[in-house]
Amino acid sequence: EFVVSVADTGPGIAPADQQKIFEEFQQADSSSTRRKGGTGLGLSIAKRIIELHGGRIWVESSLGKGSTFSFTLPMRVERQMGAT
Repeated sequence: EFVVSVADTGPGIAPADQQKIFEEFQQADSSSTRRKGGTGLGLSIAKRIIELHGGRIWVESSLGKGSTFSFTLPMRVERQMGAT
């Protein structure tokens, strides 16, 4: 299994929002005063692609301390056959 993790030092994501952000058109900050743009599609598209390849995606986050996004993908090791 191949694991990729990306960490940031941003504002973090509240526990109640951590699963919601992987749904279409959802964002952690849905208030009318939101300062960041976006449609709320990026993580849902990433989740769909990763799951279609047999992997999974998740976030670990603490408010005020940033977030770490991680995903896994299965790895196949192919053997090369020697000359016959």
